[in-house]
Amino acid sequence: MLQGKTILLGVTGGIAAYKAAYLASALHKQGCIVHVLMTQNATNFINPITFESLTGNKCLVDTFDRNFEFQVEHVSLAKAADLCLIAPATANVIAKMAHGLADDMLTTTVLACQCKKLVSPAMNTRMYENPITQDNLDILRKYGFTIIEPSSGYLACGDTGAGKFPDPEVILEYVYQELACEKDMAGLHVLVTAGPTQESIDPVRYITNHSTGKMGYALAQNAARRGATVTLVTGPTSLKPPAFVDVVPVTTAQEMFEAVTSRSDAQDIIVKAAAVADYRPSYVYEDKMKKQDSDSSLPLERTADILQYLGEHRHPGQFLCGFSMETQNMLENSRKKLAKKHVDMMVANNLKVAGAGFGTDTNIVTLITANSEAELPQLSKEETAARIFDQILEMQSQAHA
Repeated sequence: MLQGKTILLGVTGGIAAYKAAYLASALHKQGCIVHVLMTQNATNFINPITFESLTGNKCLVDTFDRNFEFQVEHVSLAKAADLCLIAPATANVIAKMAHGLADDMLTTTVLACQCKKLVSPAMNTRMYENPITQDNLDILRKYGFTIIEPSSGYLACGDTGAGKFPDPEVILEYVYQELACEKDMAGLHVLVTAGPTQESIDPVRYITNHSTGKMGYALAQNAARRGATVTLVTGPTSLKPPAFVDVVPVTTAQEMFEAVTSRSDAQDIIVKAAAVADYRPSYVYEDKMKKQDSDSSLPLERTADILQYLGEHRHPGQFLCGFSMETQNMLENSRKKLAKKHVDMMVANNLKVAGAGFGTDTNIVTLITANSEAELPQLSKEETAARIFDQILEMQSQAHA
């Protein structure tokens, strides 16, 4: 995703400076060209050699260092950068950047950068909450900087509160959001459903299925990284919610129906990847059903067909994509659903094919439209999600041509 991207990592003089080593290493492993710029104070917390070992590039501290490959260091680095990340950012350096001060290699280079800039504040709670610091952060936002909100918790100074350096994985998500994908879905509103539903029998038992939500979550993440405004309506899963996505948790098929239909009018694209129960118990017992010596039956009733409703109530130009999980006659059954439910595309897969279906990290799908069938090879669910949206965008482009 980040192969070949040039990232400037600015490290300032706070106790969290040592955590920047993980960021440098993780970005380098993703194929990034990482240049680390440190303030002089940062070298009191971590040695520049650490970053040089992790990135394979000289760590820059001195603006007037003559032992460097570029003729004008700060300008040449600024021109090469795809992203500038200042993590951690102290109150001092935040104030300098907000007011255009450039008195060291880091602030001089940042001032010359025209790429996207991310700032991750890390400091004592009182310093962070000081109105002066907050005003400086607002100034940076006004100039297009993205501020990564600090965590709250126990700080190195012994205080507890806001100002803690976020988990590096959170910061990496911001980097992925900026650089992982072209923003070819900017301006689009996308709703994705994911996961199973649970239909209660009694306070102890419920009916569900084997869906883990991985495919739907991958779809939501891909759309968000491509610039879309994404809503994820999800049944119960153990997955971490994707970043930069509005997550709407539901449990039952009826709750999912209401969550989706109440938001559908605002969507340009709806991808229904959830495995929604087709039936629910006709009656939910208030107390636990007791085991009996004889066999027992459970009356069931149909749930609302969300995709059918969306197909019948779609607005002009809205793109609908459904998923079809089959165990036999996959293409035939999926084509019937495509026509019956009035959708633009069905993503079909066979549960019995190795590498496809529930709980796996890969999928093997066929993209079915009114005029075509495109069978994809076995791909990761993230790659499958990207190919699905590629097809959707291509079909929308053709429709508007």
